[in-house]
Amino acid sequence: MRRLGPEEWSGLAMFVVSVVAGGPVLAGAAGAVIPRALWITLFVVFIAAVLVAGGPGRPRWVRHAAFAAAVVASWAVVVSAEQWSLLPILLVIVAAISVHVVPPWAGFVVVGLNTVVLALSAASRGMDAADTALGIGFYVLIQAATLLSSLVTMREQRMRRELTEAHVGLQAASVLLSESARTAERLRISRDLHDLIGHQLTVLTLELEAARHRDGERAREHVERANRVARDLLGDVRATVGRLRTESSDLTEALRQVVRDLPGLEVSIEVAPEVRAGEEQVAALVRAVQEIVTNTIRHAGARELWIEVASDGDAVRLTAVDDGRGAADPVLGNGLRGLSERFEALGGEVSVDGRSGFRVTAQVPAS
Repeated sequence: MRRLGPEEWSGLAMFVVSVVAGGPVLAGAAGAVIPRALWITLFVVFIAAVLVAGGPGRPRWVRHAAFAAAVVASWAVVVSAEQWSLLPILLVIVAAISVHVVPPWAGFVVVGLNTVVLALSAASRGMDAADTALGIGFYVLIQAATLLSSLVTMREQRMRRELTEAHVGLQAASVLLSESARTAERLRISRDLHDLIGHQLTVLTLELEAARHRDGERAREHVERANRVARDLLGDVRATVGRLRTESSDLTEALRQVVRDLPGLEVSIEVAPEVRAGEEQVAALVRAVQEIVTNTIRHAGARELWIEVASDGDAVRLTAVDDGRGAADPVLGNGLRGLSERFEALGGEVSVDGRSGFRVTAQVPAS
């Protein structure tokens, strides 16, 4: 079962608080100046609007419309109740979710309008002026404090997310730099072996081949043995050069280094033992993991991400699945479009599926 994310826990908490605040009227222990069925309808509209407005992953206009409905419904619910009781808490909830939907200045405007609604409601009820001023002042302070606290929390979360994304980018750059350095070193060694030792052994082979035709049985035996040794050495050098040029990188360690020490996201990486990838394929897979992890942190609200790399015939296939909210009709951003272009340039492809969590499948021909 998927674990709830921070936004979902927040929505659940708001639901519980709202039900507790409206409990007396819902249970019939307190009355309303309008038909009770209509009051309950307005209350349900308020809860639904709050959950839609405060939930991520929806179009902006939908969240704005839901927030406006939540504001109006909260006013109607508070004004139409015979007694305030805890109902002004609904206004505090509206102020809290405002920072997720509208700019901060609009949130403070809503706090001001909430205060006016409370003042007009108190005046229409003929409430004591001192008690009214004290109560309204209390709720104004709570709304302002909640709004400011939500702003600070959002900014901290954004900074933490940006730091995590930068961390992933730096780790990926470090892996690619290390891979490039190792490749350059292997090529340098292979050239040195070929140019120096290989050349000398080739000359030695030619010299011994000429000496083999000279007179003397004992000399011939020694020369032939030397010739075999020289040829074996030359074969070993060529085999070493070939291995140095085609040696596969430690793909598992490279990918795990990209996702090391990520706060708030548990990433599992499994690479099949038979997978063989060249420098270009390793670079593409590292960039794929970087982009997938960044998108998961930025958009998915996920707690876990599973990445698997396996052989698929003559190709290497990377599959990444998270436990986040997904998207019924995913739209590729610049990052995923760039990733698709990178894989297509190598003869591969990238596909996405957001119906259950978010799944990315990237395939590239094996080296």
